[in-house]
Amino acid sequence: MKSLNHIFRLGVKELRSLWADKVLLIFLLVAFTALVYSGAKGTSRELHNAPMAVVDLDHSALSKRIVGAFYGPYFKTPEIIAPGLVDPGLDEGRYTFVLDIPPNFQRDVLAGHRPALQVNIDATRMTQAFIGASYIQSIVAGEVSEFIRHQRREPELPIKLVTHVKYNPNLSGVWFGGMMEIIEQITLLSIILTGAALIREREHGTIEHLLVMPLKPFEIMTAKVWANGLVILIATALSVRLVIQGLLQVPIAGSVALFLVGAALYLFSTTSMGIFLGTLARSMPQLGLLVILVILPLVLLSGAVTPRESMPQIVQTIMQAAPTTHFVSLTHAIIYRGAGFDVVWPQFVLLIGIGAVFFAAALFWFRRAITLTE
Repeated sequence: MKSLNHIFRLGVKELRSLWADKVLLIFLLVAFTALVYSGAKGTSRELHNAPMAVVDLDHSALSKRIVGAFYGPYFKTPEIIAPGLVDPGLDEGRYTFVLDIPPNFQRDVLAGHRPALQVNIDATRMTQAFIGASYIQSIVAGEVSEFIRHQRREPELPIKLVTHVKYNPNLSGVWFGGMMEIIEQITLLSIILTGAALIREREHGTIEHLLVMPLKPFEIMTAKVWANGLVILIATALSVRLVIQGLLQVPIAGSVALFLVGAALYLFSTTSMGIFLGTLARSMPQLGLLVILVILPLVLLSGAVTPRESMPQIVQTIMQAAPTTHFVSLTHAIIYRGAGFDVVWPQFVLLIGIGAVFFAAALFWFRRAITLTE
């Protein structure tokens, strides 16, 4: 009970220190509101308002029909340009797509020939280029078919393909981007807050005051873990309720409470990482550099940005030891697919195990750092 009392009081001291650090508080507020909202809305993965130009050398009814078929929200109104402006427009980034309609295009189509249309694509805009190419092919094929047969006819297949889109029927990237941004902020801020708390103790000289008290390293470290983890957990809960469900209107299929339990277990690992990095770094700039080295692989290789199945097998195997991989997995299952504890309990067990390993490693280095200080 005495140890628990020490942990509680030290945690309260951490909360007061954080409350006094207005810069960190503002950063915390902005991260879980503005950054989550802009991350969901500003990084759209769908084709939206793609700039397009058309070189119309036919000037026929069919070519005008094709040009008129490209409209928002997928494409901006196509700009009619001369052939000599194609390369400069693509080089300067004014257009993502340039459709080149050759002379006598309508005549060749009506004669039963198979004239070619050229589509120039700026592939540096990778997502739009990949999606837009198939959109353009589908739009042109549909307009030509309707012009010839006076009806839009789908190609006849020997089978009937029925597609059911589950969990995100509108294929909206906002639904996915908002929660993934929250995961990124949880990871980043939990590491920074705990690491900064330890460095702040060292810079202000209060770590020496703690060492002369009847306190154990375990108590000091545990207090930092629960206090900073609690702050991030509360910020996460408010962000899910106010930003994800409120502003972004993302429907949550599963239990938010179950997700927050998983987030608490994940914070057990990341706050321990923060303590570990705080023992290695000697200043805030050093901590920032170390966080960059840690946060990038945790986020990019965990499945939060791209599917893990598309990564090399060795990367998939290594990332099994990262808590972010399992947290992303349980987030997808709970938030989007409505999974219960009976589905996500393996991820919970793995987070507990990985968190215990990180906590033990951080405690070892924390004790070592205290010994060197003494």
